Amino acid sequence: MSKAHIAKDLDPKGIIIAFTVILSWAISLLFLLQWNFSWDNPLTYLAILIQMHLYTGLFITAHDAMHGIVSSNKKLNHFIGWFSALLFSYNFYWKLYPKHHEHHRYVATDKDPDYHASGNFILWYFSFIKQYVTIWQILLMAVTFNILKLFLPTENLILFWMLPAVLSTFQLFYFGTYLPHKGESDNKHHSKSQNKNHIWAFLSCYFFGYHYEHHDSPGTPWWRLWRIKEQQA
Repeated sequence: MSKAHIAKDLDPKGIIIAFTVILSWAISLLFLLQWNFSWDNPLTYLAILIQMHLYTGLFITAHDAMHGIVSSNKKLNHFIGWFSALLFSYNFYWKLYPKHHEHHRYVATDKDPDYHASGNFILWYFSFIKQYVTIWQILLMAVTFNILKLFLPTENLILFWMLPAVLSTFQLFYFGTYLPHKGESDNKHHSKSQNKNHIWAFLSCYFFGYHYEHHDSPGTPWWRLWRIKEQQA
């Protein structure tokens, strides 16, 4: 089945799911930025984790758009990807796009921008971040923060806007890059896959712990990866 047919088969589910993720992130953030939270309230820390997970969802949505599997309409597909990436701390979709396809083409080699041969978590993480974070992102975040703090509590901005974004980079890196590609993998995709547990797979990284399955079927959206895991189990 061609990419066009795969994407067409997903309409309108892919679009609905993408906008559900985006709206969930936005509604949650709007509430949390104005929430009179308490440091003693356990819900405060749960809210940080939920917002972190929703940030990860933004990136996963942009990722699926890079594979053309959000919508069969190319312009809409790329717009959703561009918009999702932008919401995630001003990530630039068209900078991410070629690097991600290089990752698939040269997985776990010195040409793979997501890979670090040392296997060291810290060195690998900073190498990973260095590939994608730009000075423009940092400047745009700084400008946005200083504007928003004129209208919103600074603590809320740091706790629910900035911190979850940073934590999400660890979530994406650890479950979507480090665990799947560390060490030796003798299969054709040089990728490991977590054990079948669909609830944990979703909570940890939107099923991207099923990473061999993603590389084996890059035309499958995140919300159908569990089916591929079932077929290959």
